[in-house]
Amino acid sequence: MRALRIQAAAQMDWEDAPVPEPGPDQVRLRVRYVGICGSDLHYYFNGANGENVIREPLIPGHELSAEVDLDPSGQLAPGTAVTVHPARYGQSQPGLEDHPHLWPQGQYLGSASSTPHCQGALADLLVVERSMVRVLPAGLGLRDAALAEPLAVALHALTVAGDVSGKRVLVLGAGPVGLLALTALRSRGAAHVAVGDIQETALERARALGADAALLVGTDEVPADAYDLVFECSAAPASLSQAVLSARPASTIVQVGILPDVPLGANLSRLVSKELQLRGTFRFDTEIDDAVEMLAAHPGLSEVIVTHVLPAAEAVAAFDVARDSAVSGKVLIEL
Repeated sequence: MRALRIQAAAQMDWEDAPVPEPGPDQVRLRVRYVGICGSDLHYYFNGANGENVIREPLIPGHELSAEVDLDPSGQLAPGTAVTVHPARYGQSQPGLEDHPHLWPQGQYLGSASSTPHCQGALADLLVVERSMVRVLPAGLGLRDAALAEPLAVALHALTVAGDVSGKRVLVLGAGPVGLLALTALRSRGAAHVAVGDIQETALERARALGADAALLVGTDEVPADAYDLVFECSAAPASLSQAVLSARPASTIVQVGILPDVPLGANLSRLVSKELQLRGTFRFDTEIDDAVEMLAAHPGLSEVIVTHVLPAAEAVAAFDVARDSAVSGKVLIEL
């Protein structure tokens, strides 16, 4: 079989790999679609994602849909359409019993956070624990199902924010997670959802998904003191400054985008004077089950959010396309 391996920064290619054999509590999957995430881009172009440095060849990819190839238990028939919860949880800690995604010593598909690295989904065949597999409901196609992981990230951000019904919300950053946050907010009863971005093409996708306002940051005036909730999804320090400015007093900002691991040039002075709550959000726990249900209830969501589907032979080119937010939203590699 083939596996796409990152050897070092800007060094990646398909290589031959042995066919993996599933153990008694595992399932072998034939991978169909893999979405390119920001962390995948960092690993490829920089050789590291924040503090996680590639120390051995790494197969990227954690957003996927697949079909069952072999289940030794016989519970899942070959050809069953699935997606995957990409986390293997670590050891529970006092005070974190209800937050398994924050337990130390955990692993995530396609991550260099541990050594040996946790190999990802960009391979013909992938073996995972049966507990990580989510069978797709009838009517949910494999292309849409590749959005389950990023939608789960967006849904967990809503979990961190609390009840969103009836609220005025600003989403800063109209990349795939920002657009999925918009979808989740509208589904869960937000009264008004504005989306801001520096790219007009991204805002066109936000309008297609029902944004009440689409704000071209740097050109349009983004209202100050106007929103009950702000979701910062771009990971740009200037956008965090805008979030502090736009949040009304005594409201909440949820930092969704993973900020760079360096001192930030963000203006947070009004965080104090407005008594704002700044909350971080990291991956997700059970929200992938809600994501699968939501994708089934919104057929064709990928038609807006997915802008490019490239074959496996063009995987390196797919990473170049995904890097350019001016031309791409979510980029999928089809195996």
